[in-house]
Amino acid sequence: MYNKVEICGVNTSTLKVLSESEKMRLLKLMHQGDKSARDQLVNGNLRLVLSVIQRFTQRGENLDDLFQVGCIGLIKAIDNFDITLNVRFSTYAVPMIIGEIRRYLRDNNSIRISRSMRDIAYKAMQLKERLTSENLRDPTIEEIAEKMELPKEDVVLALESIVDPVSLYEPVYSDGGDTIYVMDQVGDHNDDKNWLDEIALKEAIRNLNNREKRILFLRFFKGMTQIEVSSEIGISQAQVSRLEKAALDSIKKQI
Repeated sequence: MYNKVEICGVNTSTLKVLSESEKMRLLKLMHQGDKSARDQLVNGNLRLVLSVIQRFTQRGENLDDLFQVGCIGLIKAIDNFDITLNVRFSTYAVPMIIGEIRRYLRDNNSIRISRSMRDIAYKAMQLKERLTSENLRDPTIEEIAEKMELPKEDVVLALESIVDPVSLYEPVYSDGGDTIYVMDQVGDHNDDKNWLDEIALKEAIRNLNNREKRILFLRFFKGMTQIEVSSEIGISQAQVSRLEKAALDSIKKQI
């Protein structure tokens, strides 16, 4: 993404970046009816939109589409920003841009959610944005539910129903080329009846060193996550991942 020069026909290398004082000046002019100030604000914050969509580059979505949706969120932020508050514009705009992109992704999700539940979730998200703007903090679920006059459980269920699914192969950490994926952090308490007991690996396992054996025992017999194993034996999670992979590769070669 950083190497992409053009997105939606916009040359990203030439995008202007406004200082905070310039943003405030243009916002004041815009509120006085200066339309050109609004255009300058949009153009001067396109890099902000570009930085936000970096978070969504692993989803396989069309980046041009995400950029356009992010620009809608930026325009909403510009139109609704309260210049009387002692808040940086980017602090207000980033959640607005992220919210707009997430709404777009939810609407294009292949998993079908009932219309009534989706409506509750959207209203809760809109209310959260408004309360955040008014109180300069994230509202609690209880506060949102009270404003909507709904049980807290209904609001939680609706919000959880539109959370985007995460791939087990999505990377969450990388250290010198050793990438840790979501699946590496998921424990399985049924592994003791599956992996090692189902295939004849005793000879291959005997050839491992004690630390490798310990890691495989904790991971596949005890169903512990890599984080739990790292705490148990006193090394980093990245080291656990590296040793686990080396041990499994060694076993595969021997069988």
